[in-house]
Amino acid sequence: MPPRSSLPSSLKKRKIQDEKTSHNTSSARIQKIEKDLVAAVASKSSLNPLADLLEITQDEDNVQVLTKAIYALYRVFVVVITSGLLSSANGDENSKAVRTWLQERLHEYVDLLIGFLKDEDATLRKSALEILMSLQKHLSTSVSKTSSPQWHNSHFKQVVHGLLLCPSSSRGVPRSKRRKSDASTSVGDGKINSDVRDHFIDTWLSEDDDVRWFFLREAATLLSTYDQKQNPDVPVNLLSLLERIVTFPTESEELNKWWVEELGKRPPKVRISGDDDDEEDDGINDADNEKQVDEEDDWRKFFEDEPEPKLPQSKDPKKPHVRLHKLSLHQSLHSLASHRAIFTRCWLALLPQLSLRDYTKEVKEALATRALNVMHRGVLPHLTRAILVMDWIAGCVDYGGSVGLLALNGLFVLIKEYNLLLPLTLLASFVKRLARLSLSAPPSAVVMIIPFTYNILKKHPALMVMIHRAEDVSEEEMDPFNNAEPNPTLTQAIDSSLWELYTHKQHYHSAVSTLAKIFEEPFTKPNYSLEDFLDHTYNTMFETEVKRKIKKEPAIAMEPTQKSWFLRSEGVGEDGEEEGLVQRDLVDTLWTF
Repeated sequence: MPPRSSLPSSLKKRKIQDEKTSHNTSSARIQKIEKDLVAAVASKSSLNPLADLLEITQDEDNVQVLTKAIYALYRVFVVVITSGLLSSANGDENSKAVRTWLQERLHEYVDLLIGFLKDEDATLRKSALEILMSLQKHLSTSVSKTSSPQWHNSHFKQVVHGLLLCPSSSRGVPRSKRRKSDASTSVGDGKINSDVRDHFIDTWLSEDDDVRWFFLREAATLLSTYDQKQNPDVPVNLLSLLERIVTFPTESEELNKWWVEELGKRPPKVRISGDDDDEEDDGINDADNEKQVDEEDDWRKFFEDEPEPKLPQSKDPKKPHVRLHKLSLHQSLHSLASHRAIFTRCWLALLPQLSLRDYTKEVKEALATRALNVMHRGVLPHLTRAILVMDWIAGCVDYGGSVGLLALNGLFVLIKEYNLLLPLTLLASFVKRLARLSLSAPPSAVVMIIPFTYNILKKHPALMVMIHRAEDVSEEEMDPFNNAEPNPTLTQAIDSSLWELYTHKQHYHSAVSTLAKIFEEPFTKPNYSLEDFLDHTYNTMFETEVKRKIKKEPAIAMEPTQKSWFLRSEGVGEDGEEEGLVQRDLVDTLWTF
């Protein structure tokens, strides 16, 4: 029996030939419409063929033809955008009607692309995402030309909703059965595709500072407005994006890459006025700006019951500051404090959604595990106040098992790095005990205790009263500190002062006496690196002093006086004068206990 021929039958040949002919015809039609539209934009003639091209993309089922159609539409809309037909506010009623019509067609095109993010074809999904983000750049650049650098919010809002709500693809669905609504209310069919998610993160979310800032803002807003019954997977989709962000900036210099180039230009400096209205202030740089914002956002204010009374303007110290809500959009994008604030808002909106939803216990534990896995290294360091997630982490302890252990790890990080649950009396007892031990410590230990205490005081400003106390507690019998109390919370150290460290200003070793003076200076220096002080020993300090170059010769002799430490009076005569002086060894007396 002869083998069956692998060649297609005549019917199949005819079908394939018809498909090729149809594809060629559709491609030629698409090219012609695109050419006519580009010419129409240049000549300012009718753009009605744009509706025909949109109709092809809405009715076509073949991926190859559909891809050509959506890219042809993209090129046409880029020409329309760059020509200013969508952004120009001038013109007669005719021009306004054309602009409105074009905006409606663009909205239809964007909705179509957002649906393709959930298409079964991977190439179409990737193409749709790239076109959407490219349109974002062109639209933002267009509106920036007419004013200050801007971000096209309405378009990007549709993109974020498409990534998190995941509306179904319209390809293959008859037009009569499609819901005539935008992506913000379309019924989602599940989670974001992994290839779309990874492509968005790798190309834009982790790379461009403006995309990340606006995405976090829109995502936080969406979490408070979306329909939880229609779109139950929104928190899961957002978590899958946030947990993969590993390039969040930690310094102002890291804010240096922008998807919209106009936003990358340095904004005008923030003008800050002090108490003197007549004095002009040309602003401050970003570092000072962020420092002052951080001072305003002090975590201690989270525990304050009542705000401190505001001093009259004449008595209020000159301390210029700026609030985040007073920054312009352009200035916010270049402010690290603003990035941290928007990051905090997004996470605080997401975490309750992971545990308060109608998920099963297994799903809740799985989501909590994913969030806790990145909490200590990817979330807490970037929050404005890490203490804000304390309740959610503590609630995860109740899950028990591996989830509870991860939650305990998060609590440990909060205690170790962010001062959670440390009583002020405990900290005061610790630094007071260190100061008392320094009185009998060798110089090599004192030079480590002083910078260590400085770092603690700088990290816990409430302890500053111990070096600024006005009462005279510099003598041990007047010191309320109870050194024999075993309970560190009952030693009354917070009512005492660090007079022990103050006495080191008269230390015989110059390195110690010089270092002790740092407590009399403003606490504006950065934290000391203790590694620089751990290698000191008595021998190394002695060798340093021996090898020191003497610039000024010290005195080698002095005349003995009546008040010399080595002379002692035998008594006082009737005339009130000392009767005689005898030699004695006061050094030996001082060392007699």
